[in-house]
Amino acid sequence: MHNELIVIDGLQYSHWDRGIFEQLREGGVTAVHVTIVYHENARETLTRLGEWNLRFEQHGDLIMPVRNAGDIRRAKALGKVGIIFGAQNCSPIEDEIALIEVFRELNLMIMQLTYNNQSLLATGCYESDDSGLTRFGKQVVGEMNRVGMIVDMSHSAERSTLEAIEYSQRPIVISHANPDFFHEAKRNKSDKVLQALGESGGLLGFSLYPFHLKNGSDCSLDDFCDMVARTADIMGIEQIGIGTDLCQDQPLSVLEWMRNGRWSKVMDYGEGSAANSQWPQPLSWFRDSRDFPNITAGLLKRGFSAEDVARIMGLNWLNFLDQGLQPQG
Repeated sequence: MHNELIVIDGLQYSHWDRGIFEQLREGGVTAVHVTIVYHENARETLTRLGEWNLRFEQHGDLIMPVRNAGDIRRAKALGKVGIIFGAQNCSPIEDEIALIEVFRELNLMIMQLTYNNQSLLATGCYESDDSGLTRFGKQVVGEMNRVGMIVDMSHSAERSTLEAIEYSQRPIVISHANPDFFHEAKRNKSDKVLQALGESGGLLGFSLYPFHLKNGSDCSLDDFCDMVARTADIMGIEQIGIGTDLCQDQPLSVLEWMRNGRWSKVMDYGEGSAANSQWPQPLSWFRDSRDFPNITAGLLKRGFSAEDVARIMGLNWLNFLDQGLQPQG
């Protein structure tokens, strides 16, 4: 069954090379949302886009750019992996709202309003005080709605996330996080957020990053699938998907860039600690993208119907992108 599905991974930041592209295809992945920004400014983001253009040139037999949801269907038909560009921070637009449309025209499809810290737009999940959307943030959400760029609140604090859901005229996404009933992490989301997200037509992508899971790297597939089932009861079966947060083959320096950027003179350990500062060990049942069939099998074993498994593995993401990437008239 797995190979017949449209499978969409709602977030990866791997060390992209031909071997990883081959793993994606071997795992039956139709499209993947790739992070091109953590703390990059506008000029640096252009370089990241140029790097991907070169990858498309060198590995065009394996990967292709996604410019609209129809390209995901084409990728499936062609046996390629579609690449969806996203930013995990609002840093590319700097303090200039006009850059939202510029980057959307350059195929940036998804943008987080915050990455852990307070931004010019909203509050990150690591701040002690959450002031919600700023004046600039509200303007940005409206502009993202207009041009068909999807608002992502994966690394945002609770009030900011709820205000983004309420203020946005189009459904938003939390592309890679889990419910905090499963594991209390600053990045995971409350039932209140899940309910609001589901009622608004938004989407949650379940993370497989061990820091977001009960028992960390020892989390079982059965427990993961139980979490999916309980979340489906809260949000609805059509509002959930996968966003693995896979950071495969990345050196420690990349983890430190994600956590520290240019904002801190002292080492920040993010979800880790001084005693646990390295990348977490991968799950035994999800070491890399070749293990996507294990998720399909686990969901079927848990009692999800074939139709519902197809939704969770990719159709919900596809339907969400079908609507969210269209510019408003």
